[in-house]
Amino acid sequence: MGCAGVEFQGCSGEINRNLRFYHSGATDDLEHVIRYAIACDCYETVALIGFSLGGNLTLKYLGEQGSKLPASIRRAVFSVPLCLNTSSETLSQRGNYIYERRFLNNLRKKIEAKSALMPDKLSLDLYKQVKRIKDFDDFYTAPLHGFKDAATYYQQCSSKEFLAHIAIPTLIVNAKNDPFLSPECYPVAQVRELENVFLEIPEQGGHCGFASYKLNGMTWAEQRALRFLKEKY
Repeated sequence: MGCAGVEFQGCSGEINRNLRFYHSGATDDLEHVIRYAIACDCYETVALIGFSLGGNLTLKYLGEQGSKLPASIRRAVFSVPLCLNTSSETLSQRGNYIYERRFLNNLRKKIEAKSALMPDKLSLDLYKQVKRIKDFDDFYTAPLHGFKDAATYYQQCSSKEFLAHIAIPTLIVNAKNDPFLSPECYPVAQVRELENVFLEIPEQGGHCGFASYKLNGMTWAEQRALRFLKEKY
């Protein structure tokens, strides 16, 4: 048994030299890593665990692949913003001001670093107009990755639209007190009709939290993921 971590483009501490970086729908990067892991005979089976943006991307990948998935995969996915549009609006509410400022500050640093590498292709002028996450996605994420605007990006990349096509047992755990998630991120009725997708909504956990430790030093999220991967369906 082994574990491999995926660092999205621009998140390793070194800015990649392509104009593109990462976004919530970049499943081509994930597929490349999965196919490499299978081809090198390092793993008999592959299980993916994604959080936040990585969780949305993972669910989207599963839905895109459907029955064509290249390996027998079981998955636990935590704190997934299933609906990007309304989650963006929720993140921009006054109570989440500190969180959004932190995200935007990190994104600003990435844009500044990338602009320094290719100033003729990426301007910093628009960043002065960025006040919310949606602004950043309108001015940078969408045009850099082939989307008309943020609304189009959100619509095409929200994992909620791909759940019906998932062909393997998949677990979504979204805490009720997650400050980033909108009501649309708790699709109880939709999941009830799906054979392979399971939704759990614990009272506590926040966004990618679940930091209740047991005697063995594992978080609740880690233990829940392992239990799900061992279950038979």
